[in-house]
Amino acid sequence: MKRIPIILALLLIALFPVLANDPDDVFGTIKGRVTTADGKPAASVTVILKGTKKAAVTEENGTFSIHHVKSGHYELEISQVGYETIVQPVQVDGNSITAVSIQLKLSSKELTEVVVTNNRNRYGVSSSDYASKMPLRNIENPQVYSSISKNLLSEQLIFSVDDALRNAPGVQKMWDATGRSGDGGSYYNMRGFIVQSTLRNGIAGNVSGLTDAANLEKLEVLKGPSATLFGNVLTSYGGLINRVTKKPYDHFGGEINYSTGSFEYNRFGVDLNTPLDSAKNVLLRVNAAYRSEGSFMDNGWNKGFVLAPSLSYKINDKLNFLIDAEFFSGQNTGLNVYFFPWGQTIAALGANRADQLNIDYKRSYASDDLYQTARNVNFFGQMNYTISNNWRSQTSFSVTNSFSDGPSPYFYLLSTGAAKGTNEVGNGYISRNDQYTNNSKDQVIELQQNFIGNFNLGSFRNRVVAGLDFTQHFSDQFFSGNTYDTIYALGNIDTYRNFNRTNMDKVYQDKGVSFVYPVNYIAKTYSAYISDVFNVTDNLMVQAALRLDHFDNDGPADNITGTYVNAIPYNQTFLSPKFGIVFQPIKDKISLFANYQNSFTNKYGSSDPNRDPNIKSNDFKPEQANQVEGGVKLDVLDGKLSTSVSVYNIKVTNVIRAGAGPNLFTVQDGTQVSKGVDAEVVASPFEGLSLLAGVAYNDSKYTKVADSTLDGMRPGESGSPWVANWWISYRLQCPALKGLGAGFGGNYASDNKIINSKSVGTFILPEYTVLNASIFYDQPKFRISVKMDNLTNQKYWIGYSSIIPQKLRNFGASVAFKF
Repeated sequence: MKRIPIILALLLIALFPVLANDPDDVFGTIKGRVTTADGKPAASVTVILKGTKKAAVTEENGTFSIHHVKSGHYELEISQVGYETIVQPVQVDGNSITAVSIQLKLSSKELTEVVVTNNRNRYGVSSSDYASKMPLRNIENPQVYSSISKNLLSEQLIFSVDDALRNAPGVQKMWDATGRSGDGGSYYNMRGFIVQSTLRNGIAGNVSGLTDAANLEKLEVLKGPSATLFGNVLTSYGGLINRVTKKPYDHFGGEINYSTGSFEYNRFGVDLNTPLDSAKNVLLRVNAAYRSEGSFMDNGWNKGFVLAPSLSYKINDKLNFLIDAEFFSGQNTGLNVYFFPWGQTIAALGANRADQLNIDYKRSYASDDLYQTARNVNFFGQMNYTISNNWRSQTSFSVTNSFSDGPSPYFYLLSTGAAKGTNEVGNGYISRNDQYTNNSKDQVIELQQNFIGNFNLGSFRNRVVAGLDFTQHFSDQFFSGNTYDTIYALGNIDTYRNFNRTNMDKVYQDKGVSFVYPVNYIAKTYSAYISDVFNVTDNLMVQAALRLDHFDNDGPADNITGTYVNAIPYNQTFLSPKFGIVFQPIKDKISLFANYQNSFTNKYGSSDPNRDPNIKSNDFKPEQANQVEGGVKLDVLDGKLSTSVSVYNIKVTNVIRAGAGPNLFTVQDGTQVSKGVDAEVVASPFEGLSLLAGVAYNDSKYTKVADSTLDGMRPGESGSPWVANWWISYRLQCPALKGLGAGFGGNYASDNKIINSKSVGTFILPEYTVLNASIFYDQPKFRISVKMDNLTNQKYWIGYSSIIPQKLRNFGASVAFKF
């Protein structure tokens, strides 16, 4: 069975060159690069193919592509207000790529001024090389995705991926980063399902802590099940989050910045780029940052360092390499997260909302010396080879390594009766606990080979990706801990400072540990996939994709015996299809789309032998999700307005969930149905004004669940039904104050039922609206920015099956020097 994916993929790949060489091909492609008079890339410049309706906008590196052009003589036109129009002749031959190079008659500084005057959409990103594993514009893609540009992050003074995601429509933060090996990155919710930021440039890029944005170019958020092209190891039924990193460019440049703010926040960052040879074939870019901050509570801190070098090497016009590395190192105290003990009802607490609890919002209840050390060491490599005018090969390699060691305090919310041994109803008592990791390690290796084609069969255009993928997940993690004490959380607490490392070490010495939870396994996935976007006409496109996955896991390992639990091998083979259709009533302006997407997750764990005597450990069926979605996308008013609206329905069968009791057994039964609507608007309606807004509604519930107390209920991890985000900024247009601007925005989330059961009860994290603002002065040589987050000093909480207080009003300021 292990050979099936490889054999299938090789057969498919062997067929494509035959299809690509159809003698009737009469369409070609124009690819080029636009530079300024001083040799720098010209971004966001419109290139028009005269005599047609075709046009393109240059990317950040100045490149552009115009596809599906009939053979013949044409002229490319580039015009800027107040500057000489450039017209360049070009000859297009069928079944070939025509390369052009265009130099503007203005400098990079002048171009920046012209682009602002022409009112480009500063927040819009019109295309992606990663969303479909091929170059495809958003309006051509039958799947919904959002892009968060570096322009937006700069205006908002954002320095982490975690904060950047507040600009993604329909994305809600559910859990702060802990730094723990394997699972320590922040958790989010999309379309009713939990997701993490685990992809980097389309392949594995795990980071198990607060992810600094030092080398972040933009963020891509794909909505809906995406296992067909990205597998199930790194994706969620709700979608995926892909970090697109900064790449080297062909001239010397960079930036040095320093930021400071509330709660002892300090950050120093550098971005340096330089060619390493006179021919500019070897390019180096290095991003680095050091950050330290305290907490809005009485105790707590987080500090870390990131180094991210990137080296590109162009061998010739056909072959180039890109080699990256990421080094994250830091230390941090625990999260101040509150859990609900098993068996305790919400009614026993006498409160069913976080704002009703007798807990001091600003007290950490733990000492500063209860901290852990965390590291991530990640390496990436990519080889790009142009096989022909129609085909190119892309070979990618990724290895991510995370490590953590040290304590992590947490708390249980105890009813008054539980704390006193009575039946009294009430709350305010908490047990203080530690769950530490002991030299825990987690590694993900991914090797991926893609063949990407762009060719015609007769007059029909095809854009194809066919690939092989191997992913290995190695987990060697160890969690353990114990309880320190129980206290009342308000008023004078004589033993407040006693929950520290010295006393906790003494607990382990005298009493040992109360639990041991090892996570030790090696899981391998062998995959082959193919996807084709087929132009039936210029206005009608269909997409069909299929993935074959073979999953191989020997089961959880027992470190004591050195053997696998029950010695039961765990192997599964699964097919995942995807279909999409796009119709453009007005070419490149209005797009009506629909898709069917399938996703799956191989599940393993321990079943309760008393409940499921016929199911052995690790003998669970794969969960399977099917999504049906339809909507509309717009890109009108010369790119000044982009919007998308979609309606979806996701059905997940063979759902795995935690069983009743503290025994960690899992149960596979029932179905989860999640449906809703997403909407996003990105616009620049007039000169100087830019705005982004999104709103999402989700209705999610369990159905056909054997446990009647959950049937028909919204899962506790599905987040708030309503979420919204918005940001609006204005840059002054008078010449004397050019570059000066201000922005204002925020996030809204409705009530979040983190506990939702007919037997246990319902506990709510209240709805919240958090408002943010910034002022910035951006010039070619420097940038000064100030911001205020959580303007109204809103108390609010995030979590799922848990409660985590969030940061109160805070101020930040930054100065950057550009060269």
